[in-house]
Amino acid sequence: MMDDILKQIKAGEVSGVQFKERILDKYDIACELVAFSNSHGGKLVIGIKDKTGGINAMSYSEVQETTNLLSDIASENVVPSILIKIDTVEVEEGNLVVATVKEGLNKPYHDNKGIVWVKNGADKRKVFDNAELAEMMTDCGSFAPDEAGVRDATVNDLDATTIKLFLGNRFERVLEKKGLTGDAFNEASLDMICSAIAKGHDCEKILRNLRFIRPDGTLTVAAMLLFGKYTQRWMPMMTAKCICFAGNSVGSKVFRDKVNDADMEGNLLHQYDTIMDFFTRNLHNVQVGDEFNSMGKLEIPYTSLVEFTVNSLVHRSLNMKAPVRIFIFDNRVEIHSPGALPNGLTIDDIKAGTSMPRNMFLFNNAIYLLPYTGVGSGITRALDEDINVTFMNNDKAQEFVITVWRGGSNQVEEKSNQVGNQVHGRSNQVEGKSNQVEGKSNQVEDLDTGLRHSNTNLGTQLRHSDTKKMSLSNKQRDIVNFCSVPRTTAEIMERLGLSNQTKNRERYITSLVAAGYLQMTNPENPTASNQKYKKVTTK
Repeated sequence: MMDDILKQIKAGEVSGVQFKERILDKYDIACELVAFSNSHGGKLVIGIKDKTGGINAMSYSEVQETTNLLSDIASENVVPSILIKIDTVEVEEGNLVVATVKEGLNKPYHDNKGIVWVKNGADKRKVFDNAELAEMMTDCGSFAPDEAGVRDATVNDLDATTIKLFLGNRFERVLEKKGLTGDAFNEASLDMICSAIAKGHDCEKILRNLRFIRPDGTLTVAAMLLFGKYTQRWMPMMTAKCICFAGNSVGSKVFRDKVNDADMEGNLLHQYDTIMDFFTRNLHNVQVGDEFNSMGKLEIPYTSLVEFTVNSLVHRSLNMKAPVRIFIFDNRVEIHSPGALPNGLTIDDIKAGTSMPRNMFLFNNAIYLLPYTGVGSGITRALDEDINVTFMNNDKAQEFVITVWRGGSNQVEEKSNQVGNQVHGRSNQVEGKSNQVEGKSNQVEDLDTGLRHSNTNLGTQLRHSDTKKMSLSNKQRDIVNFCSVPRTTAEIMERLGLSNQTKNRERYITSLVAAGYLQMTNPENPTASNQKYKKVTTK
């Protein structure tokens, strides 16, 4: 320990180590202990000049007095009181006292004046923001923001189609035993589905039993996020900002595509669909294999984009009044999720698949609507793809940033497969004769046209269309979005993890084609060896 302390003295004060020559002010020391407890812990070294780093060792009697003072301050001047470990380090001139403070389990801690302190680099700062205080309480488990009530919201403010989809996925086996699958499920009312799940129960009773409605009758935040018709009416910042810039700077005044706020309004499923549409229409396609006219796949693997997007929506801080921000630049994609990593998680932890969800209730239920496993494998599965990705956990800005670089193995080849995002081109075709993809029908439309404002979002179709369309299972919905880039039968089955059997093709391909969600790239020859399926978008 002595060697470590001496090395730290030479290095100077940092966030986790503070120096004090002597304890002259009990309140000042209490503030330091509070700041360590509310942050990631640290060491307070007594006997070091904090301005110069010079050693002013203590005598035996001073060590005893300092040790007693530290214990008294930790129990009397820090609220709630904390336990600290006190060690003595012998140096040539005498002794140093080292107080080790662990990160607290009962945040937020405050001094005896009621002020909350946190570390700010080598210094400390006061906390007055309610959102930051709530985040501390969330981290230590004393507050669950996803289970908090939404004032004035009722069951009538929830989307019946989304609830039905959720229940169909969550109680799939129960409904199968009741014969409510396929067309029977699609034609059944929500109340019929609820009664089949639990006899005599309507939607409200089911939601109460599933804890989406609190004992006092108010809807939970999780209910509004998962099922809300217009979630932003109550939680305006629970949304996403999506911008595709021209260039590599967020300060650019020119952008190629921007999702309007009104288009993003809705629950997490709607937001997910809209974000994936944003990705698939703005990222390039990379040709796979030697076939000249092959449509290929997205330059950033679709699977990785799914995992990163879902994580940003489900694991974001619900206390921070900020949207998820998604930026596409010429050289990279950035996904900014409000809130730093919770519960002491590190970047190495999440790379290894460690899962410690911040929003446990939302996390446990989102799996029935959004395409992820919910067991911590999402990031590792995304990293298994051929991508160049960096992670940044920004404690100061309180956000987690995923950056996927558009280059190297993911670089768009400009010979034969470039899908242009050309804003000022004379035509809306991909430039160059060799860059035309599968003829005139596959020309890329200029992004300044009505494309970005068209209603291409699947969730919007489900909620707002007057035409009766089949309800989609979680897997079917994922396949529809997966086919934003044309896919072969083999690719679709591989995504599902299913064998290429007739029953699987009928459920996940043929039925979606018949319902108008997918279309063939070669409809005149349905059995063509190069047949692919792509998502149908409304004009």
